Parts: sequence; C-alpha cells; structure tokens
Amino acid sequence: MDQENTPDNPNRKKNWLKIAKVALWSSAIVLVLSIFFIFWSINSGDLPTFEQLENPKYDLASVIYDANNEPIGKYYVENRETIKFEELSPNVLNALVSTEDERFFEHSGIDIMALLRVGFKTVLLQQESQGGGSTISQQLAKLLFDRPNMKGMSKFKRTTKLIQTKLKEWITAVKIEQRYTKEEIVTMYLNKFEFINGAHGIEAAAQTYFNKHQKELNIEEAAVLVGMLKNPSLYNPKRFPEKSMERRNTVLNQMHKSDHISTSMRDSLSSIVISMDNFSRKTQSEGPAPYFRSELTKWLRELFKTEGIKKADGTEYNIYTDGLKIYSTIDLNFQRNAEEALREHMKWNQDRFWRVWKNRDPWTYDADKLQRDIRAEVFEKRVKGSDRYMNLRDRYLGAEISQIRKTEADIPLNDNAIQALLRIENNKSRWSSEISDGKIKEEYERNYKNFISTDNWSRLKSQWVKLVDEYKNVFNQAVNMKVFDYDHGEIDTLLSPIDSVRFHNMHLQGSLLSVDPATGYIKAWVGGIDHKYFKYDHVNSRRAVGSTIKPFVYATAIGLQGILPCQTFDDIQYTIAPGDANFNLIDEWSPANANGEFTGNKYNLYHGLLYSKNSITVRLVKEMGNVRVIKELLKNVGIDTDLKLENGQFAVPELPSISLGAVDLTLYDMAGAYTTFANDGTYTQPIFVTRIEDKNGRIIYTGIPKRNTAINPLYNSIMVDMLRNNVGGRYGMGLKSKVGGKTGTTNDYSDGWFMGISPELVTGIWTGGDDKWIRFLSLDEGQGFVMARPIFEKYMRKIESDSLVVFNTDADFPKPPPGFFDLIDCEKYKSITPEDEQSQIQQNKVNQDEFEEEFEEEFEEEF
Repeated sequence: MDQENTPDNPNRKKNWLKIAKVALWSSAIVLVLSIFFIFWSINSGDLPTFEQLENPKYDLASVIYDANNEPIGKYYVENRETIKFEELSPNVLNALVSTEDERFFEHSGIDIMALLRVGFKTVLLQQESQGGGSTISQQLAKLLFDRPNMKGMSKFKRTTKLIQTKLKEWITAVKIEQRYTKEEIVTMYLNKFEFINGAHGIEAAAQTYFNKHQKELNIEEAAVLVGMLKNPSLYNPKRFPEKSMERRNTVLNQMHKSDHISTSMRDSLSSIVISMDNFSRKTQSEGPAPYFRSELTKWLRELFKTEGIKKADGTEYNIYTDGLKIYSTIDLNFQRNAEEALREHMKWNQDRFWRVWKNRDPWTYDADKLQRDIRAEVFEKRVKGSDRYMNLRDRYLGAEISQIRKTEADIPLNDNAIQALLRIENNKSRWSSEISDGKIKEEYERNYKNFISTDNWSRLKSQWVKLVDEYKNVFNQAVNMKVFDYDHGEIDTLLSPIDSVRFHNMHLQGSLLSVDPATGYIKAWVGGIDHKYFKYDHVNSRRAVGSTIKPFVYATAIGLQGILPCQTFDDIQYTIAPGDANFNLIDEWSPANANGEFTGNKYNLYHGLLYSKNSITVRLVKEMGNVRVIKELLKNVGIDTDLKLENGQFAVPELPSISLGAVDLTLYDMAGAYTTFANDGTYTQPIFVTRIEDKNGRIIYTGIPKRNTAINPLYNSIMVDMLRNNVGGRYGMGLKSKVGGKTGTTNDYSDGWFMGISPELVTGIWTGGDDKWIRFLSLDEGQGFVMARPIFEKYMRKIESDSLVVFNTDADFPKPPPGFFDLIDCEKYKSITPEDEQSQIQQNKVNQDEFEEEFEEEFEEEF
C-alpha cells in the first residue's frame, strides 16, 4: 500500500494546511481590497463637502414686494429658526441622547455595540430591536442625502443599494465626528430635522406644537418632540395623539434608564395626556395684506399653468423653492389705511348688530321649516369645517381611513358619504336618492357597494359611532378658548365649541378694493375683518350688488337710448308683463322702491340716481325694450356676462331684474367696472402684479391690464357728474378730493355696498354676513349708506392726511367734451334737497320709534 496516499500521511496534511492558509489569506486580501475599493468609490462619489455641511442648501424662498419695493411676505417650505448649543434645553438634550444614542459622547460616529445589538436581536433572535443602531451623527448624515427610490428594483438591487447608502452615511458620520464637536453635531441635527406641520428644527417645533420656545419645554413635552425623531408622521401628536403618547413614554423610560429622571417622575409623567391646545402652526398669511397674499398664491399657480411659464429646462416653477421675486401693485401705505378704516367702522356695525339680535336667533328668525332646515345644514357644515372637529375626526377615523386607502384609494369618505352609506345600509334611503342629493358620487357607486361588504367598513362604522358620541359631548361642553375681539384681537373666554362657531358666524364681514383707474393697479386689498379668525376672502365672493349696478343702466339709457339726464319720469310703480317686448318674463315684474313707497312726483335722472329710485330705473328699462344692451355694456366694463354659476344659472341673467342689482358679482368685478367712470369712459382691468423675476433676475412675467373703451366720453362725463351729485349737499363727505359714488342695498338688507370714485382712485366696499340671514332687520339699519359708505369716507380721510401716501387731492376728472354743460343744464336737480325728498316720503308716517332716534343720534355722533 502506498503510504503517501494514506489518510494519516503527515505530508498530505501539511499540503492541505498550506492550501487553506493561502486561500484564507487570499480571501482576506480580496475582502480588504474590496472593502477599500467600495469605501474609496463611495468616498470619491457624491458625499457632502464640509462646506455643504456648514452651509446647508435650503430651498429658496420667493419674496413678494409692494409698489415701493418693500417686502410684504414670503413663500417658503421651511419655517426654521436655528439655535446654538448653549441655548438648547437640557430636557431636550437628555431625552435625545438617552433615546437615540446613549453612547453618543463615547463613540466616533459609529456605535459598534449598538450595531451588534441590533444584529443579534433582528437576525438571530428575530426580534424587533428596542433601539436603532444609527448614531446621532449617522442620523445627521442621513438628512444630507435624498434616499434612493427603490421602487421596481429586484431584491438583490434593493439590498445592494441599501448597503451602499448605509456605507455613505457611515463614512459621512465619521467625517462629521472628525470635523465637529459633539455639541455642534447635536445642534446641527436638531436644527436640520423636519418635525412636519411646517416646523423645521427644534425651536420651530416647540413653537408649533406647544407655543413656547424650546428652552421652556418641560420634560414630557421634550420627550414628545424627541419621540417624533423616529417617525414624525406616525408620532405626530396633533394627528395621532395615542401613538405619540406611546412613543413619548418610551422616551421617558429611556431617560429613566439613563438616570435623568426618577421612577416616580417617569410614572407620573407617563400618565399625562398630551395636550395640543396650544398647537399653533405658523401661517404665511401673517403680516400685512394677508387676504391679498392668500389670493396671490392661488393666482400664481393658475398663472404658471395657463400661461405655460416654465424654467429653461422645461420644469415647472415652484413658488416655495425657486426664489422668485414677485412685484405687486399693493401699496402698504394705502393698505394700512384701508385695513384701519374697514376695521373701525365694522366694529361700529357689529356693536349695532349685537343690540338688534339680542334675544333673537338668526337661524330660526322669520324662517319656515324649509329655511330652518337649510340654515341648520349650513351651520353644521361650518361646525364640521372647524379645526377642532377635523382634529377630532382624525383622532377617530384617521388611522382607519389610512388603512382603507391601501385598498380603496379613490372613494371619498367624507361625513356626507359615510352618513349616506349608513342610511342605505339601514334601508332608510336608496342609492339613487343619495346620488341625486349629491351625498355620494355616481361614479363611485360600484366601489361603495363593494366597500360596505368589507371588514374595513365594519371597523369604520364602529369608529364613526364613537366619533359621533364624542362630537356631541365635546362640542357642547364649555371649555377655555380664544375668540375674536375687535378691541384686543382675541380674548380668552369660557364657551362651548358649537357656541364659538355660532359666535364667529354672527360677525358681519366687510371687504375693500382700491384701484388706480388709469393703470389698473390695485393699491389696497382687504378681504375681511380679521384673517386669523375669518380666512374667507370677500373680494372675490359673489353677492347681489344692489343699486350699485344702476349707473350702468343709466349710462346705457343715455348713451344708446338718447334719454337726456334732465328728462323727468313719474315716481310710480311700473310693470313689465310677460310677452312685453323682449324681456322673456314668465310672471309680471312690478318692483317697489326700497322703502315700499312711491311719491308720485317727477324725477329727472339726477333725482332718480341720488335717491336710488327703483321706479325710475324700471321705467328706463322699459324705454330700452330689452336688457341685452345693458349686458353688452357690462361686458365692455369687464364683467363676464356669459359666466354660469354652480347652480347652472347665469351670473348675469337676461332678465330686467339685473337692472336693480339681482346679479351675483364680486367686489373685484365692480371695482373694475367703476374704473370706466373715473377713466373717461375707458375700462381698465384691475391687476395686482407688475412683473415676476426668477432667482437670476430674468423677467418671466409682465402684468399688462386689458383696456376697453366702453362709454362715450361725453356720456361718461354726465355719469361722473351724477355720481358726484350723489355725495353732494347735506350728505357730502367733506373731503379734499373730488369724489363721487353710489350706494347699494340688497333684499332683506343682506348686503351693503358703496362704490366710490375719485380722479386717481376707485374704491369699492362690500359689507354683510357670510350667510344671508346674518343681517340687519330694517332699511335704516342695513342700507349701504350706513353699512359701507362711512368706510369709504374714513379711508379717503386717512390717505388724504397720511404724509407717507402719494395721493394728489387736487386732481380732477377729465375735462368734459363740448356739449356737456348744455345736457346737464337742468336747475331743478340742483334745487331739490334730501330734506324735500324725505318730507315727501315721510309725510304720512308716524314719528320714529325710540330705537330709530337712538340710532340717528349715534350715527350723527360717529360721523
């Protein structure tokens, strides 16, 4: 037998040993070289430089400038306030290190012990680790990278990509540790982290979630914010308070293990329910002209979309990140005075309103069952549109709806839809009824039918019942809260949430728009009485315009029908019957005057417009024979006469009632239309942006107003004279500037208007309630003369006396063309006085009651 081939041969063993050693060393060398190559390739790749780390690149804010190049606001993504380490709260630091990196002050960027712990628990024991293996330095490094999109990758590619990303983070973490102190690393991390809800960095997060500076955070509050570092969306205390509380208690437990808090303190703090009563997300609407800036946001998005304005590379502009410069027409000096004037008079209006409605309920007053049901439904929508209800809804339904979205991504699950599904399931309604009522959309009917047979629906129903019970309990229980107040901005009070909605809904609103008639530049934009509590912008809300439409009827009659301004008509009731001319009426139309009375006297057009006689306007319409000619003029002064409303009806119907203001227009529409009178018959479109520049100063948009000759200058001069006559005599305004104007009041006194003109400024004012039943109860109380006109007077006085405002009080309207004075040579209109008119109206009336006397005294005292 050959001994060399025997198993026990010593030479053979030595050979195998040599081979094994060579193989082992070769593998080690290859491994070392591979690791070196990987680290070298990663290190020479797209790792952040120290300069980038010290000067992180944030998204560029877009800045809005006023007419004097003063910044009035910004659009930005990151609401960030940075802090220094010495300013950092010890509670935040202790919570952070205890939870995220207990050996932070010992390792050099990578915690080997933590990695071994994670590997042992997750790989060998198949357990979820009690803490991650990433150090604070690694987490800071992670914030510097955009995580790769691994959707569609194979498992091998995903794994490879993930390893590559982790290695990048490790290398960056080590670099960070080599360059910066531990204190600097902690500060950079907490300043960089996004806590959602617009809060970037620990200081902004403390202000957003607890309305205090981070150095003022107590232990449990600091634990909430540190807990969010793991997953800010999942542990968002505003939306998911239960999950946030669980995570907070984990942080408190870690702080206890690290001897930062005692056992008793941990147990005590763990039982405290997280309160978001002081949650206050910063809004970019704070500051001057908030309503304007809110509207500007929507306008910019639409502009870029419709005009196809894009970057050089073809991508869309982002107003929050692209550093645009937006030059507006708003003049902060005009704006300040406009806001003050509106607020001052609306406070006076509101005080009167509270007295009128004492011991009365607007939601039931003078309403039949149908009206009460409508008002109750509208009120419920307002309640359920409140932040408090939305937070409550998220608390009970948020998690379930998020789960449902994974399989039923498209179906709407708003309150109306859920209630409709419940009615159908309980055989209290049918699919067709709910679809016709608009509670659910027909396109989703099949999806809904499948959905209500799933376990998801059963769980959602269960949570819905809990929500309804909690809603009834929470919204009817008085709590401490802040409400709007004219004198102090807001005050603390004890009120139930449902009563707070009622309280705010009973506030009268107002809006003001001021335009240069020559350029179309909007100088001031006030959309409401207080943007913090009332965010709806009334400049663009559609309301009936009342008698402010009458000057356009008169202009049509004078310009197209040849009716002279001195021609007289009887103040009697006129009727337009079905089939009469081209009015397309089904029923007789016989409108009364605003006060319900007719004097029987003769009125020329100056009289008719001054006293806003419906009778004279109806007579002019009968003379014209149709309303198409009126609609044509309205179109020429910038009003979209072809626009259809959501209910399918035209905003400007072809009916004679439009001549009395039964037309839903916006304050923006009316201010634009009145530029025609102040601009010698030429309409000028109101605009609020002159140009937009990109971050490099390249102009990407220039605002140019549309112009249109709408009224012959001769006839326009007559209309200007009539409008000036409206504010002359005893009821003149006593202003330095030459002004004219027209009031407007709608049915049931739901809207009070005043449209004022001067050579350099057209200013429109609307007042009223968000709901039409929030109103005054008589003409004396709710007419535009009382509600809106004083705002114009206050505003004009303020800008006339403000040294910062560039405004020429000596400016005059364009010189009338030849023949003007012959047309207006009717002395009678100058001899009649408001006293004469009032005596004719009041001759058969009894004396004013006590309320009217008190009102007149207060009005005279105020003005």
